[in-house]
Amino acid sequence: MHCSPLDASAPAPLRVGLLGIGVVGSGVQRLLARNHALIAQRAGRTIELRRVAARHVARARELVGAHTTVVGDAMAVATDPDIDVVVEVIGGCTVARELVLAAIAHGKHVVTANKALLALHGEEIFAAAERRGVVVAFEGAVAVSIPIVKALREGLAANEVTWLAGVVNGTSNFVLTQMRERGVSFGVALAEAQRLGYAEADPGLDVDGGDSAHKLALLASLAFGTPLAFDAIEVTGIRALSLVELVAAERLGFRVKLLASARRHGAKLDMRVEPALVPTASLMAGVNGSLNGIVVHGDASGPTTYCGAGAGSLETASAVVADLIELARAVQAPVHGRAPALGVARAQAKALPRMASQALVSPHYLRVSLPMDDVLRLLAVGNLSMAAHADLGDDGVALITQSAPRSAIREVIGLLEREAGIRAPVVWLPVESLR
Repeated sequence: MHCSPLDASAPAPLRVGLLGIGVVGSGVQRLLARNHALIAQRAGRTIELRRVAARHVARARELVGAHTTVVGDAMAVATDPDIDVVVEVIGGCTVARELVLAAIAHGKHVVTANKALLALHGEEIFAAAERRGVVVAFEGAVAVSIPIVKALREGLAANEVTWLAGVVNGTSNFVLTQMRERGVSFGVALAEAQRLGYAEADPGLDVDGGDSAHKLALLASLAFGTPLAFDAIEVTGIRALSLVELVAAERLGFRVKLLASARRHGAKLDMRVEPALVPTASLMAGVNGSLNGIVVHGDASGPTTYCGAGAGSLETASAVVADLIELARAVQAPVHGRAPALGVARAQAKALPRMASQALVSPHYLRVSLPMDDVLRLLAVGNLSMAAHADLGDDGVALITQSAPRSAIREVIGLLEREAGIRAPVVWLPVESLR
């Protein structure tokens, strides 16, 4: 039996198969059960969780109740002819990729919160879905409860997006907030994040920037109408950040954030994840704890700002179930009438060459263990000027330069580090004006 298409005439229940019932999967199950009547009212038909694939079957049965079948074979759920939509929340890329492609091949629509899967294999998955005439929905894959996918794909569809920037990893943002507010080191703040469940035992994907880069690949493709290009993103994490930088930035009127940004420069595109200073007066500076925040600048809309939870079971489930509701509402609409998954039809997506990072122009933060007179002299040699500074005592001097290309700041850093009497390597961070 083939799954019921979205253009069926009768509002039959939308039959859902759930792959995984961990943190996110259990949230999806709870939200579907708790708001069942409300969801049916808004969707125009009921959404029924029919089958669940779980590693611990007995435990999952206790959670979902007698009306939902629980099995240990995820592939059996992905290919079940009595399932309309497969929700993939198991994470990872290898098994998840096989399951999603199998579901698509069997005519299932897919909802996923797996940003790594789409960043690395999205082109293959979206192409398969297009050929089969099914939908892959992924609102929960980026910024959790913030409806940023729909905002870029539909709400801002009339705009030429010039840039976007955001805090899109709740773990790293929590760590930086703890460092700044409690005056503790990176290690102490990370340990607290792990104790509270914000960080995994191996936090590398979060604090080294990989998770943010996965999300940025999706955001940039949606914003600029380009194919997914994860490998083109330059990534720097926060492990090397010292508390000194956060304190100095605050004194200079800035806060340090792990910023994911994509900016169009004419026919070229720059995409990067890196710690950067943002003005304390900006909305982004107020995105603290595990929150996420994103600013998108369109040529007609101007800057629009989105903020919300960056992690959590029900928070992610909110986005996953929203995708299910949208699919259920489309019962009378053919798939080809929907907005393309990444905003433009795949055949119309155009790759943009990468902007050389050394050509990027912005103000810069430097911390230098030299007397101020020497710093100013060497800045002048590089044709750079200072906009603000703070004396940090034994930690040297911190300063903000006027805007300059990164190539110029690298040359000046070389001059500073060759100066006699310097006690430590120069610390550099970009300054993002969010304009």
